[in-house]
Amino acid sequence: MSPHDSGPAHGLVVATHRRHYVVDLDAGDTLECVLKGRSTTLACGDRVEVARESSGGVIVAVAPRRSLLYRSDAFREKLIAANVTQVLGIIAPDVPVDEHLLNRWIIAAETQRCRFVLVLNKSDLPASDRFAERFAAYAALGYAVVRVSALGDVTNLLPWVRARHTVVIGQSGMGKSTLINALLPGVSAAIGELSDALRSGRHTTTSTALYRLPDGYGWIVDSPGMKVFGLAHCAPAAIADAFVELRDLGSQCRFRDCRHDREPDCAVQAAIAEGRVAPQRVALLQTLLRETEAAHDPAR
Repeated sequence: MSPHDSGPAHGLVVATHRRHYVVDLDAGDTLECVLKGRSTTLACGDRVEVARESSGGVIVAVAPRRSLLYRSDAFREKLIAANVTQVLGIIAPDVPVDEHLLNRWIIAAETQRCRFVLVLNKSDLPASDRFAERFAAYAALGYAVVRVSALGDVTNLLPWVRARHTVVIGQSGMGKSTLINALLPGVSAAIGELSDALRSGRHTTTSTALYRLPDGYGWIVDSPGMKVFGLAHCAPAAIADAFVELRDLGSQCRFRDCRHDREPDCAVQAAIAEGRVAPQRVALLQTLLRETEAAHDPAR
C-alpha cells in the first residue's frame, strides 16, 4: 500500500506486542499498526483490514477466525495464535518436562480441532533414546511423536509443517526459536527486525512472531516460553471431549453427568483399574473441570 493510497488494505498479523502489531499486507509490503479501542485483542495469524493514517497504520476490522489458541485463568486471557491448524509441543531431554503442562497443550489443541504433534528436540543428546521411551504413551493415544535436533537435522519435521498454520509451544529452554531457525533459515531475522520496534527494548519472550513458509501458504508462530497454561475459558463439555481416550468410555458410565471420580459403575474408573487409561490424565480432566467451573462461578 503506497502512502498515496488511502483505501483500506488487508493483511496478516505477523508480530505482536501489547496493542501494537506488524501486519504483512497482501499488496506485498509491511506496516506497523495500532489497534484502537479495548474491546478486541489480536494475535499472530489474524487476518485484518488496515487503514493508513498520518501517524501510521490502524487496524479497523478483523476477519472471523477459524481457531484461536489462548490460555486463561479466572481473571485474564493471553492470546497465542489465531487461525491455527496445528500445534507443535516442543520438549527436550536436558530440561525438566512439566507433563501436566504438556497435557494442557494437547487439550488446548483438541478443543480448537487442531492437530497436535509432540516434537522431541535435541535428539543428538545421549539421553534422547531413554527420553523418547517416556513419551511413547502419547503415540499410543494417536499423537505423532517426531524426533529432531534443531542444531543438526530437522528433516523429519518438514512434512509436518508444510502447508500448515502451526504454532510452536514449549517451556523456556526447549529450543523453540532454534528449531524455527533451522526450519526457515534467515526468515526469523527479518521478522526480528520488525518486532524489535514493538518490543521497545524488552526481552524477546514478551512478544510473538509469525514466519511464512516458502510454500506460499503455510506459516509458523513462535510463542513465548510459558510455565502455565490455564483453560478456564473452555466449556466443560469441550474439555471432556478433548480427552481422546475417554470419548467412547464416557457414554458407558451409568450416569450421564459422571465426573469419573467416585460414582458407581463408572466406565472410566474401570478402565483405569484395568490399565487401559492413565490415571493422571483423568486427574487432569477433573482439575480442568474444577478450574473452569470456578472461573464461571457468579459468586466468585
